[in-house]
Amino acid sequence: MREIPPVRLHVPAQRSASGSAADGLRDAARRVLLRNWTGGSTVPSRSLYPHQWSWDSAFVAIGLRHLSPERAQRELETLLAAQWGDGRVPHIVFNPAVPLDAYFPSPDFWRSSTAGAAAGAPADVETSGIVQPPVHALAAWLVHRADPALSRRRGFLRRLYPKLVAWHHYLTAHRDLGRRGLVSVVHPWEPGMDNSPCWDGPLARVEPAPPGSFRRADLDHGSAADRPTDLDYARYVRLAADYRDHGYLDARAPHRFAVEDPGVNALLIASEHALADIAEEIAPEIAPVSGAREELRADADAHRRRARELTAALVDGLWDAEAGQFLCFDVRSGRPIAERSVAGLLPLIVPGLPRDVVGALLDTVRGEHFGLGGAVRLVPSYDLRGHAFDPRRYWRGPAWFNINWLMERGLRQHGRTADADALRAAVLAAAASSDFAEYVDPHTGAGHGSREFSWTAALVLDLLHRTARAGEHAPVPAAVARPRARVRAEARAEARAEGQAEARAEAPVGSGEAAR
Repeated sequence: MREIPPVRLHVPAQRSASGSAADGLRDAARRVLLRNWTGGSTVPSRSLYPHQWSWDSAFVAIGLRHLSPERAQRELETLLAAQWGDGRVPHIVFNPAVPLDAYFPSPDFWRSSTAGAAAGAPADVETSGIVQPPVHALAAWLVHRADPALSRRRGFLRRLYPKLVAWHHYLTAHRDLGRRGLVSVVHPWEPGMDNSPCWDGPLARVEPAPPGSFRRADLDHGSAADRPTDLDYARYVRLAADYRDHGYLDARAPHRFAVEDPGVNALLIASEHALADIAEEIAPEIAPVSGAREELRADADAHRRRARELTAALVDGLWDAEAGQFLCFDVRSGRPIAERSVAGLLPLIVPGLPRDVVGALLDTVRGEHFGLGGAVRLVPSYDLRGHAFDPRRYWRGPAWFNINWLMERGLRQHGRTADADALRAAVLAAAASSDFAEYVDPHTGAGHGSREFSWTAALVLDLLHRTARAGEHAPVPAAVARPRARVRAEARAEARAEGQAEARAEAPVGSGEAAR
């Protein structure tokens, strides 16, 4: 087993009171990621989410790169090792050591290796059959930039590039269900915003699975008031079972739920731009055989062209000038969905949007429907004035840390530095006070869902790193600071224990360690 380089804490030469608090928050976030690391990837949480999730791992890698670039690379490599032959990256990669009743739907529900054989599902690992937002190329590019020398030495981008190209090709070739040049999602779990009010209308067409045909494991770990209703969950199960029973083949499945989501498409565009950067980066590393370097440079141009085409399709198909934001589109009914989701603001991360669209989005972020800088300090997941707004129920109003990380990035990209700084400070404060909660009430910052959530901790690390590089101190509660000697001792002890566990797991069968 090759030893993972130790993770070293950043110790600034001088520390103000706010700097000490930031150091404490950094150390606490680091410890969350150490606890949730399984040896090759990171679970979102040790309780409710005991497997590897697709877009979670992308966000985790973005933060993990500041602790160990090699682990961040392995996070993405482990996920993409479970890629299907048709290019899809499944939304869950199951850990066979976890009992089946720990999470539902479990591997025996998805049956990927058999039901998905025609779509190229791997035979040696069980996964789900649906996907999540394509943020992976962006994550891979950011991870590379954390330590380019290590990345080149390991061939990280060279190995991942064809997998990421195949992933994007799957989405554009198999999921343009509306024939409008946009990717469609076929299950509410795919855009990541599982329980959004945007899905209520399309879901109403779906006959729910019988109540006794499944058992919800999520209610063992969270309040029913925070989670989707039983009726919605029964419809989720029906959709997944129908897709499975049609071999996960998009051309054959009925797709009673088919929606063009602006957030998914915006992340695909951002990742196409990242693929262009990746192609240009690896071109000099490729030996000039059969014009490989020239092909990669041509690929970079093609990725940027595709990003422009997707951007045009996004604006033409999903922009609503009256709403001042992008709206989801119901492919089955052929109509926009008249609900304001934060997904409609995520295109702020897209380069090259028309100036009037950017201006309207920035106004909407601060307006009465999302209230940033006024009614709330964190961007909610759904319209504050919407009929279905609930500040604590899953994706129907709470603020999520990955979404606010993306919003901070979008605001900064478009010159709203003061707004981005305020949002960054609010994210750090909410993470600190909620023990790195899965999501929070956008008004009060009260935590809901799982605690010590991996992407929350990871994205805190990224925001703190960028704060330190800018020579600033983001205000965070001083209560998170702990004695540095104690933190170092705990971290070293955890790293030693983890290394011993990994050694036992990788020992040959029959060896003394494995036998015990």
